[in-house]
Amino acid sequence: MRYAKITERLEGLGSHKWAVHIEGKDREARGEELIFLSIGEPDAAVPEAIMDVADRQMRAGRTRYSNGRGEPQILRALSTMYSQRTGRHVGPSQFLFLPGTQTALYVAFMGIIDIGDEVLLPDPYYATYEGVIAAAGGVAVPVLADPDRGFHLKAADLAKKITPRTRALLLNTPGNPTGTVFTADEIAEIGALCRKHDLWIVSDEVYATLTYGNTIFVSPFDDEELEERTIVVSSVSKSHAMPGFRCGWIAASEEFCDRVLPLSETILFGSQPFLEDAAAFALQNHFPEVDAMKVSYEERAKALISGLNGAKTVSARMPEGGMFVMVDIRKTGLSGDQFARRLLAEEAVVTMPGESFGTGGAGHLRVALTVDEGQITEAAKRIKRLAERI
Repeated sequence: MRYAKITERLEGLGSHKWAVHIEGKDREARGEELIFLSIGEPDAAVPEAIMDVADRQMRAGRTRYSNGRGEPQILRALSTMYSQRTGRHVGPSQFLFLPGTQTALYVAFMGIIDIGDEVLLPDPYYATYEGVIAAAGGVAVPVLADPDRGFHLKAADLAKKITPRTRALLLNTPGNPTGTVFTADEIAEIGALCRKHDLWIVSDEVYATLTYGNTIFVSPFDDEELEERTIVVSSVSKSHAMPGFRCGWIAASEEFCDRVLPLSETILFGSQPFLEDAAAFALQNHFPEVDAMKVSYEERAKALISGLNGAKTVSARMPEGGMFVMVDIRKTGLSGDQFARRLLAEEAVVTMPGESFGTGGAGHLRVALTVDEGQITEAAKRIKRLAERI
């Protein structure tokens, strides 16, 4: 039988990147006790008030078909949130409600690139980015970010990779897996470069509310001069510990949303109204549980780094945002994949090899801050112990 070319473009870009995690789950199913630091799934519970709204609205009959753009309540909530953040009016027609950031990324790239178009991709990058670019027929062009500079890229780094085929930049801030948050100056320089070369900016901002210390989140969308070329993708999965709700969105120009609406409607013509109501409530209110979750991530990151102090061949720096720490194991002489597999086999700790996130992640582990501080401390002890044996 013949298959579409998209299946060839996506070959090797699927679940194999999670091989260590999958092996860990298999071992757990056989009765082994493991510490899982592999998946960025919040361990915090969904705030009770949000659950109550979802339950109440579902039982009230908000279970019928919705429209393709999103229910009025969620579009108004998004409009208010982005208007307050940017300091200018961002209307309800500048949003598309979609089932999660991953779907939003797919819609974004299907709407802006064609076969052979190139997309600049700061490397390391989230494991599915290559796939969403390839699905649309694009070519990912990795731009290595120096781990010794905290994985911060400069506009000049990107400029070296621009060709006549370059159409877009995929930016992720705060970054997964790196924890990097681009500064206002960096965003301004990158934005100027994208204006000069007429590039789209797809900005993955799913961790926007999770920054630490004095770090301030900055989005290219907040610059009115970049609004027409910026496509924000985000969700409540990380910000409100709601990954299973599959509630995400695109924020962009009204023209972009109008142009790609028919595309999004071919994927899913309307999400569940009761979940859209819950997402709107989440965005319109403040929750102590969300504050506590953010504090816990910061404390866990500090505990992991403290636990690695004194090690001669492994180290980590405090992330500027997000829910991950990159552990540098280059001095052990092993690849991230080799170290992660030995860590699973010998110390019962499940992590993600840095190589799952591109060439730039080589020689690192991505550690998810999704278990309690006690387990994080124990995991650090085991990582250090393995490194000393090596």
